[in-house]
Amino acid sequence: MATATHDDIDVLAKAKRALPHDYTPSDQDEYMSDAQLNYFRVLLLEWKKSIVAASEGTLQSLQDGPIRDPDPNDRASSETDWGIELRTRDRQRKLIAKIDSAMRRIDEGEYGWCEKTGEPIGINRLIARPIATMTVEAQAAHERREKISRDN
Repeated sequence: MATATHDDIDVLAKAKRALPHDYTPSDQDEYMSDAQLNYFRVLLLEWKKSIVAASEGTLQSLQDGPIRDPDPNDRASSETDWGIELRTRDRQRKLIAKIDSAMRRIDEGEYGWCEKTGEPIGINRLIARPIATMTVEAQAAHERREKISRDN
């Protein structure tokens, strides 16, 4: 299973803290009820908002930073830092696309259901990874197939 980075986890945790605390989905609720769908819609929007806010800070720091450091070591260090930031932002850009896809699935009534098996993904998995598209079992099988094809 693809692992989330610490940054992604922190941003998701921040988004969860921004949610109203009057409702948390549970297994006792009807699966993908209006209340659950609304919870995930708000969570996804907050998550996206947090990512966009973080990326705006990165853009500002890149614009404010020196273009050329006279010392080669300082320049190499700056370029490494910028490269890491840009890779992080690229990963977050892809995450935003997955969030948008999850929002579309909510609108189309497909959210919470495995795209491979049609089974419920499960509330706990969706709380942990709101952009999940497969059950844990289907995801594990997908990753095994991916690893085998990559090894060939």
